[in-house]
Amino acid sequence: MLIPDIIIAIDGYSSTGKSSFARLIAKEFGFLYLDSGALYRGVTLYAVEHSLIDDGNRIDSQALGSALPGLDLHFVAEAGENRLYMGDRCIEKEIRSLAISRKVSPIATLPEVRAYVDRKLRELGRQKRVVIDGRDIGSTVFPQAELKIFMTAEPEIRAVRRMKEMQGKGEKVRFEDVLANVRERDYIDSHREVSPLTRAADAVVLDNSRMTMDEQMVWIKDLIAGRFGNAGSDGDRAGFPEPDNTRR
Repeated sequence: MLIPDIIIAIDGYSSTGKSSFARLIAKEFGFLYLDSGALYRGVTLYAVEHSLIDDGNRIDSQALGSALPGLDLHFVAEAGENRLYMGDRCIEKEIRSLAISRKVSPIATLPEVRAYVDRKLRELGRQKRVVIDGRDIGSTVFPQAELKIFMTAEPEIRAVRRMKEMQGKGEKVRFEDVLANVRERDYIDSHREVSPLTRAADAVVLDNSRMTMDEQMVWIKDLIAGRFGNAGSDGDRAGFPEPDNTRR
């Protein structure tokens, strides 16, 4: 399927599979994938390692803000994926831990952190043909994006997905702890003062609570075909949610 040079912005709640979905879209259409969440996690890891956030999530925002201009976070293409580096160190494993997940939302509320991440994303997105996932990509970072998707799923289902992902990496976690983290992040992300998690007015909602990734790919191909005038996918759409700007 051929599509024009556009920006695809994917926003939504934590653990809805935004990153996995965005990666598959990028692979399918030959786009560059940018993981905004990885950048926020990278900043959080830096804050943790330099004792700029404590166990009560109190942040030395002044010190962190002063460090950001010199913080070298960047993506490196490896094995067909973009991996996040801090300087010459790959930090993909560290930033996906529950310890970082528990602190990333408070860090992401800081205006100076959001400005740092937004600046990096806009620099990378200038070339277009990019798919970017996050919390405020379509509403704040790239309001001009030609295609915006807002992803959601039931909290319990998202917690199960997150737990399985973490267990697959060898972490021992309890469902109750993961679910509590999911709900806490939802609240913090939706209530922060700067660029809160919100659905852009022109975003298409995708509730993937009971969809496989293959079904989601059929959904996005049909959406792109309808939006940009290409032939739809050959997949059977029976039972899939229709592209819908009103459901939430």
